[in-house]
Amino acid sequence: MGKYKRIFVIVIDSLGIGPMPDGEKFGDIGVNTLKHISETVDTFRIPTLKELGLANLTPLKQVEASENPLGYQAVLREASNGKDTMTGHWEMMGLETKTPFQTFTQHGFPQDLIEELERRTGRKIIGNKSASGTEIIEELGEEEIATGHMIVYTSADSVLQICGNEETFGLEELYRCCEIARELTLREQWKVGRVIARPYIGKRRGEFERTSNRHDYALKPSGATVLNALKDAGFDVISVGKIVDIFDGEGITEAHKSQSSVHGMDQTIELAKKEFEGLCFVNLVDFDAKWGHRRNPQGYRDELERFDEKLENFLKVLKEDDLLIISADHGTDPTYIGTDHTREKVPFLAYSKSMEGGGRLPEQETFAVIGATVAENFGVSMPEHTIGTSLLSFLK
Repeated sequence: MGKYKRIFVIVIDSLGIGPMPDGEKFGDIGVNTLKHISETVDTFRIPTLKELGLANLTPLKQVEASENPLGYQAVLREASNGKDTMTGHWEMMGLETKTPFQTFTQHGFPQDLIEELERRTGRKIIGNKSASGTEIIEELGEEEIATGHMIVYTSADSVLQICGNEETFGLEELYRCCEIARELTLREQWKVGRVIARPYIGKRRGEFERTSNRHDYALKPSGATVLNALKDAGFDVISVGKIVDIFDGEGITEAHKSQSSVHGMDQTIELAKKEFEGLCFVNLVDFDAKWGHRRNPQGYRDELERFDEKLENFLKVLKEDDLLIISADHGTDPTYIGTDHTREKVPFLAYSKSMEGGGRLPEQETFAVIGATVAENFGVSMPEHTIGTSLLSFLK
C-alpha cells in the first residue's frame, strides 16, 4: 500500500485563479474567476477553504491569506491547448490535448449535419445556434411542446446539446436522439467533445426548469489515463458527478451521479465513511453550469459558501491515511464578457490529517501533477504518452 490508502480529488468546476500567460490567444485577458467574485460581492465566508490556503493563491477582498494554512498549496498551469471540461480533466489524469476540440459557435452546425440528424431522428430541428440553455428553452420550449420539434444548440464549448421536455418529448426519446447525434458527431468534419441531453419540465415561458436528468455523451479519452492504470492494478476508482461521462466510463469501477454540487458533496462524505482503497474523483458542476456561464458572481459566491460548509463536514470524516486534493478544470469568470469558459490557472490544495508540514509549493506547468501524484502513491506506472510529475514527496 502507498503512503495514502485513499485519495479524494475534488474538482470545483471552473474555479480559476488568474489568467494563463497565453490567455490572449483564447480571448481571455485579465480574467480571474475567484478574485473577481470576491471583488464583486460584499461578503464572502469560506473559513474552511481559507484554512486550507485558498486565499494564499490569489488575493481576495474579504478573505485574508492564512499565516499557517493546513496542508500544501500551489498554482497549476494548463499545458493542453484548450479551456474546456474534457481537456482539463483529461490533463489531470495525464493526457495533454494538443489539438483543441471543434466548436460551432459562430454559425451553428452545418446544414448537412442538421439534415442527417433530422432524417435519423424523425424530428425537425429548431434552434441550431449558440445560446444559453435556459434562454433557448424560454425562447423555443413552447414551440417544441406544441410541434414535437427538437431544440438543438451549441455554446462556446465543443458541444451539441439537445433539449427535451420530460413530459412531452420524454427522457428515453431525448436520450435516443442524443445517441444518434453522438454517432454522427464522431465523424471528423462534425466531431465535438460532447453531446449533452438537456431535459426540462414546465409548460410555458416563465415556468421552464432544467432537471438533474442531464446526460453527457463524451468522446473516449485519447489514450489510457491514470484511471485506467489504477483500475487495471485492482484499485477502486469511484466517480462522483459527471466524471464518468467526461471519461466515457474508462477506468471507472463505481459511478455516482449527482443532482447538484451539494448532493455531490453529500455523496462524497458518505463514501468517505465506507471502506475502499484507491481514488474517489469528484466533479461539482453547479459552479460552472449555474453561475459561471450565466455570469452570476453572487450565485457563484453562494455556491462556494455552501461548498465550504460541506467541506468542513467532509474533513471531519477523513482518516489519517486519506489525502484530499482540491482543484479546478478551467475558469469561467462570471464578471467577464460573453458566456464562455476562461483560460486560467487553477488551485491545488492538498491536505491530510497525517501531514506534519504545509505551505506554498512552486507553480506547476500542468494539471497532470494530480494524476502523477495519485499514480506514485498507489505504485502504478503512468501510461505511455502521459505527462505529469508527482508532488507526493513534497506532501509531508
